[in-house]
Amino acid sequence: MLLNGLFGESKMQPEENSVNSAPRPVLLPREMSENLLTANSVSPTYSDLLLQRRVSPARTLTAEEAARLEKDQTVVSHFKQVKLEKEAQKNWDLFFKRNSTNFFKDRHWTTREFEELGACREFEDQNLTILEAGCGVGNCLFPLLEEDTNIFAYACDFSPRAIEFVKQNPLYNTERCKVFQCDLTKDDLLDNIPEHSVDVVTLIFVLSAIHPEKMHLAVKNIYKVLKPGGRVLFRDYGLYDHTMLRFKSGNKLGENFYVRQDGTRSYFFTEGKVTTRIPDTSMESAQQAIS
Repeated sequence: MLLNGLFGESKMQPEENSVNSAPRPVLLPREMSENLLTANSVSPTYSDLLLQRRVSPARTLTAEEAARLEKDQTVVSHFKQVKLEKEAQKNWDLFFKRNSTNFFKDRHWTTREFEELGACREFEDQNLTILEAGCGVGNCLFPLLEEDTNIFAYACDFSPRAIEFVKQNPLYNTERCKVFQCDLTKDDLLDNIPEHSVDVVTLIFVLSAIHPEKMHLAVKNIYKVLKPGGRVLFRDYGLYDHTMLRFKSGNKLGENFYVRQDGTRSYFFTEGKVTTRIPDTSMESAQQAIS
């Protein structure tokens, strides 16, 4: 299962490797917003954010899979979980050291599934500024820049090593992109990106790698640089994805939260958790059945 969605229009004013394919997200018309469910914001500086989700249907567990998940209730010790959090950056750096630029395939599907990249323009050749949050080694960044010559991209990643790989790519051009290391949960994006200057932010298999209790901090950070009316495009792992079912006993950190053998972690979203894991940002959510 994949969650593929749109943290849609920011209404803030200046003073916000998958096994399945997912349907592309479609922006919900503004006039339908009165029918949406709204979560209260605890921060008045963050206005309502339209969240529309399009998901691939959740796979049905076999009896064996269901029994295995039910049996796997052993959670990694608190001591080890604290250690994993402290060493999160080191573990991702080691991941990229081992795999270089070879682990993930280039994501040429990005513009095909996220047609909102084009919908953000008032005219065809309008320049667009994007932020790829969690860019890795550029598997999404460089296909986007190749396909659309009117895009300027900011790109950041938790791993300094990943950023170095991006800068070593022959396609890297400082006139087309600015790349920097950043922990989205604590490093202020405003140190590298002007406030309210970004049209589109992509969050592709990024939130799932962040501790669930810190996800809302990353989203708050992102909305500082997003233009009023800008959009956040989201894609990530859903509950019962094959990746989740491959975890062995002893790798569970919490509900739908697991650690890999290399120390990197992954959270698996349900539709509802996309909003509840971001409690400090007011959101309107559209529940849509996918046939």
